[in-house]
Amino acid sequence: MTGLIELPLLQPDACCTPLTKETISAEDAEKTALLFKALADPTRLRLISIVAASEGEEACVCDLTDPIGLSQPTVSHHLKILMDAGYLTRSKRGTWAYYKLVPGSLDRLAQVLLTD
Repeated sequence: MTGLIELPLLQPDACCTPLTKETISAEDAEKTALLFKALADPTRLRLISIVAASEGEEACVCDLTDPIGLSQPTVSHHLKILMDAGYLTRSKRGTWAYYKLVPGSLDRLAQVLLTD
C-alpha cells in the first residue's frame, strides 16, 4: 500500500489515563445491574415515583392501579419485582397491601453513578 504515513506517539510511555480510585468489582457490577434492571421499565419507574411522592412514602395497591392504567394483577407483578430488588416493602392491612419505599434504597444507585 502506498500513501500510508506512520505517525510517532507523542508520549510513548502513556497510553491511558491512570485510574485514580477503585472501580466497581465484577460481582458488584452484576448485583447493581439487577437493581438497575428492576427500574428499567417505565411502569416500575412510575410506581416508585408515586410511592415516593405519597404520604409517608407509602401507597395502597388500590391507589396505584388508576394512575398506572393497568390491572391490579399487572401492577402487583411490577410491585413484586421492585420488592425483590429491595426498593419496596409490603404490609397487609385487611385485604389491602401497602407498599413503602425502603429508606436509602435509591441512594445505592446514586453512589454507583457519582464520581468524586
